[in-house]
Amino acid sequence: MTQSPPKKSDLGVRTLSAIVMLAVAGGALWAGGWWWTCLVAAIALGVLWEWRALVIRFETAPIRRAIWLVVAFSTLAMAALALLWLRQQGVKDVLVPLGAVVATDIGAYFAGRTFGGPKLAPSISPSKTWSGLAGGMVAAGTLCHFAMDQMPPPGWTAMFGMGLAIAAQAGDFAQSWLKRRAGVKDSGKLIPGHGGLFDRTDGMLSVFFLLGLQIFGSVIFFA
Repeated sequence: MTQSPPKKSDLGVRTLSAIVMLAVAGGALWAGGWWWTCLVAAIALGVLWEWRALVIRFETAPIRRAIWLVVAFSTLAMAALALLWLRQQGVKDVLVPLGAVVATDIGAYFAGRTFGGPKLAPSISPSKTWSGLAGGMVAAGTLCHFAMDQMPPPGWTAMFGMGLAIAAQAGDFAQSWLKRRAGVKDSGKLIPGHGGLFDRTDGMLSVFFLLGLQIFGSVIFFA
């Protein structure tokens, strides 16, 4: 029986894409101003387009589609405004929550691979475990503890990082649920080796959405 040829690894493509994404995002973040504004707006519009495409695949009722699009637009708008506001405060104010999302992914991967154990939600994301969530929380909490200025009460920064980790994982699960309902593996094909913009920003989207709620809630409360 003839064997099918082995699947070609896309590691090189994924690595090159990651380098380009880091260079573009890092350059815009460092430059700030209109560079950052244009990048955030472009990503938000791209994610909105992919989100809409997913909804169209599983939702046929016009009213429910409209509700989904309102939810998508509101979520993206809040996250985008948070990114713009935080950049005005300084580069570090954006880098810390971004770093927490990356630390969550890394911590979850290694803890899940090392300890395994019960699955978080196997029907949505079969590979994610409770040990992975714990590892992600520890990694994000540690990063925020050392990267942020210490604030009372003791341990606040670590708890803040752990909260960001939970938010990032929730965003990942929400996007995985949308893709499962739509019957697709990736939200798009824009980024070679990585899928779509939504695939790369799901955890960041939920984190900055919640930060946006916190920021603008504080502004309204203390106004």
